[in-house]
Amino acid sequence: MKICRVNEMRQLDCRAIEEFGITQELLMENAGQAAYFTIINEFGLQNKDFVIFCGVGNNGGDGLVVARKLYSNGGRVTVFILGDRSKFKGAAKLNFEIVQKLQIKMLDLNDITSTMETVQRSDAIIDAIFGTGLDREVKGKHKDVIDMINASGRPVFSVDIPSGISSDNGQIMGKAVKARYTITFGLPKRGHLLYPGAEYSGKLFVEDIGFPKNLIHSEKLNVELLERETVYPIIPERHTYSHKGSYGHVLIVAGSRGKTGAALMAAKACLKTGAGLVTLGVPESLADVFQSRVTEEMTLILHDKGDGTLSAKASRTILDFLNSTAHLLAIGPGIGISVETTRVMKDLIKNSSSPIIMDADGINSLRGERGIFAKANVPVIVTPHPGEMARLLQDSRRKATGAKKGSYLQKPDSEILKGIERDRINTALSFSRDTKSHLVLKGVPTIIATPDNRAFINATGNPGMAKGGTGDVLTGMIAGFLSQTMNPVNASIIGVFMHGLAGDIAASEEDIHTLMATDIVEKIPDAFSVLINNGELDLS
Repeated sequence: MKICRVNEMRQLDCRAIEEFGITQELLMENAGQAAYFTIINEFGLQNKDFVIFCGVGNNGGDGLVVARKLYSNGGRVTVFILGDRSKFKGAAKLNFEIVQKLQIKMLDLNDITSTMETVQRSDAIIDAIFGTGLDREVKGKHKDVIDMINASGRPVFSVDIPSGISSDNGQIMGKAVKARYTITFGLPKRGHLLYPGAEYSGKLFVEDIGFPKNLIHSEKLNVELLERETVYPIIPERHTYSHKGSYGHVLIVAGSRGKTGAALMAAKACLKTGAGLVTLGVPESLADVFQSRVTEEMTLILHDKGDGTLSAKASRTILDFLNSTAHLLAIGPGIGISVETTRVMKDLIKNSSSPIIMDADGINSLRGERGIFAKANVPVIVTPHPGEMARLLQDSRRKATGAKKGSYLQKPDSEILKGIERDRINTALSFSRDTKSHLVLKGVPTIIATPDNRAFINATGNPGMAKGGTGDVLTGMIAGFLSQTMNPVNASIIGVFMHGLAGDIAASEEDIHTLMATDIVEKIPDAFSVLINNGELDLS
C-alpha cells in the first residue's frame, strides 16, 4: 500500500476533481460516510450521545457529514465549531448549511467549562478539528480543547488524522488528540505510521472514497507500507533440480573477544532463511572458541591483533575468499571498533567484487565517513540503528563537537540523533541517494530506502525485540535472502518483514519481556509458514 505526504494527497484530490470530474462535494460525502460506518461498526449508534469538534476547513466539513449521518440514523449529536463560521468554503460550507437546516445542535466553542460538561455526558467524541493540513503549533483555545478531549476518558474517533499530529512526519505539533480510532481516506499518511503519530492514531482504518485506482497506485508515490501482498511474491523459490551451491555462499565476518554470540546468531539466521553455505570469518585468536560451537557453518581464520579483534591484514584474506569462494559479505556484528577495523571496512568497500551488508561495529568503525559507500563498485546494504546512523552523519558536526577525523566518541551527536527520529523517512531517503547505498534504518518503524529514491515502511515487530542480538539476526536474514536473490532491494524487504514477523510469532507464545534474539531465529520457519500460507497471526 502506498503512503503519501500532505502535498501528494492534495494533488490526488485535484486530479480526481479536474481529470475525472469527481467533485469535492462527492469526496467529502464519501469521506464522512466512511467515517460514519466505521463509528457505528466499532462503537454502535442507538442510545448514544456523540460530541463532534469541527474546525472550519475541509476536515470540519467531513465532521459535519458525520454529524448528519449519525443524527439521521438515530444518534444524539452535539457539534462544537472551533473558529469563525464565515470561513467555511465550498463543500464544507454546503454541509454546514445542511446541518443548520436539520437543526442539529451546533454551538460555537466559547466556554471550556460548559463544553466539558457536555463532553462528560457523551459516549464518544469525533475529532474533526485540523485534519492533515496542520503546519503550525497548536496553541490557545485549540490546545485547551485537545487537553479536554484527552482528559475526558471517552473513546475518540479522529477523522483523517488526530488533530495536532503532523501528517508528514508523525510529530506532535505542540499538542495532539490521542485517538482510539482514526479513519483516513484514500491512502495512509506518513504521520499515521511514524511515531509518536502511530501511537496517537490508535486503530487505523484506510477507507476508499472514490479515488481512481491509477492515482493511488501511482509510481510517483515513492513510499510504501510493507504487507504480505508485497513480500510474498518475492520469496526466493526452491527448485527441485538444485543443490547447496544454487542458493549462495555467504561469508559473515563477525565477533570478537566477548562478542562471539553475535557471529553465531547471524550465521544461524542466515542458514535458516535459506542460504546454501555459510562461512564465519573469525579472529585467529578465537578460532578454537568458534570451532567448538559451529555445526553447519564453516570457518575462515582471519588475522587479528592478538586481542580478538581484526587487524588490517584481514582484509586481504577476506577479499581473496570473496573472489574465489563466497558470493557476498556480511560484516560488522560484534567485531569491535578501532583504527584497524576502520582500515578493513574502507578496504573492503573500495575493493570488494561481491555485495556487502554492513552492520553494527562495521558501521561504527566508519564514524563520519558515509561518503565511502559511494566508492563501492557493488551493491552495499547498510543496516544502522539510529545511534549508528547518527555516527555516520557525524562529519557534518565535526567542527562543532571538536571531534577529530578517525576518533571514536562513545555517544552519537544528540542533535543529529533527534533529527533522525523527527523525520526517519526523509533521513533514510537522503542518505541512500547521497551514498548510492541501500539503507535499512532500524527502529520503530524500520525504514528501507533505495538509491532510486524509494522507501518502504515495515509494520511487523514488537517491543520485545528491543534486546541485544536482534540486529545480528536481521543481518543474517538479509544476507540469507540476498544470497538467493542477489537483489538488494528484495532481500532487504523480505529480511526486515520476516524478521519482525518471526519476532511477532515469538511474542505471541511468550511474554515480550522474556523474548530473546535466539527466539526470533527459532521462529523463522513459522514466519515462512504464515507468509506462504497466508496465515493470520493472532497476537491477542
